[in-house]
Amino acid sequence: MPRDPQPPLAQPGDECISDRAGLVHQIVHPDDDVEVQQVLAWLRGTPLKQLMTGAVVDAIEYVLDGAKTYRFDLDSTEVDSDERRTVGVKLQYRILEAFGLPKERPLDTTIMGIPVELKATIGGNWTIPREGQCEICLLTQVDSKSDRYRVLLMRTHRRWLNEGKNQDSKRTIRADARDEFGIPVLEWTPLPRNPLKELTPQQLEVVFAARVGIKRRVTSLFGFLPEVVIPRVAIETVAAMAKDPLRRARQAKPDIFFNHELVVLMGTWTPQRELASKYGFDLSGDAWVAIHRETLGEDYEAAKSMMERTGG
Repeated sequence: MPRDPQPPLAQPGDECISDRAGLVHQIVHPDDDVEVQQVLAWLRGTPLKQLMTGAVVDAIEYVLDGAKTYRFDLDSTEVDSDERRTVGVKLQYRILEAFGLPKERPLDTTIMGIPVELKATIGGNWTIPREGQCEICLLTQVDSKSDRYRVLLMRTHRRWLNEGKNQDSKRTIRADARDEFGIPVLEWTPLPRNPLKELTPQQLEVVFAARVGIKRRVTSLFGFLPEVVIPRVAIETVAAMAKDPLRRARQAKPDIFFNHELVVLMGTWTPQRELASKYGFDLSGDAWVAIHRETLGEDYEAAKSMMERTGG
């Protein structure tokens, strides 16, 4: 049965009434909404991209828990739908922490004394609770398949929400209202891609082989991904459940050099981090990289010496 057509989208100047408050008010264009503009100005005065990217990455990594589960891809069949949904819940708290915002009623937080609801989704829409109707919402959408996210700011007027609601009386946002009245705070922004996603199924079988030692599996990892920056979380995922995963991984460095003629540099050590940066590798966050002799050129011997001094 075809769906009933949606009513025309309510415009600024039209009246609106929320399901909860029951108070009639007039819809104001976001450009003329003083509170929306104050919150927007506050957000744009922060290192927004850096803080939001970190919050999204932290929420995803928290749910995957790779160091205990060997998981590195939110879209894997090993991650069930309930777990994926919890990314949105965790992200709300990560945003509060990243921006130093209070957990404060009547909504999730306040910015400049203005109540703000924090909503996040890994799907195509957000579910707005009754208390969030006609209030200011900071909307984060995570597209894990494409390793990206975006952030919108919107006063989610009841007349800009869909008629259907779930059992908790939450309603989703009309797509036309989102596109016309949602303010892009961050357009689609790339997330750091876990390099384990670059491995073929055959390579993954080797790197995550059962009953094979961590040293051999880490050696294979760097052999498959030469001159690819490997973040700490990826190494901890490959070495999951080990008592001291990074120490076990460090023990693989001689084998990586012997088997693949690659010099491993680690972001833990400032000289190694600076040398890697010279050749375009960012080892911040204790990342690692295995580099070909040809790439290092005149610095090869120095890099090899650094690796040997910090091995094991």
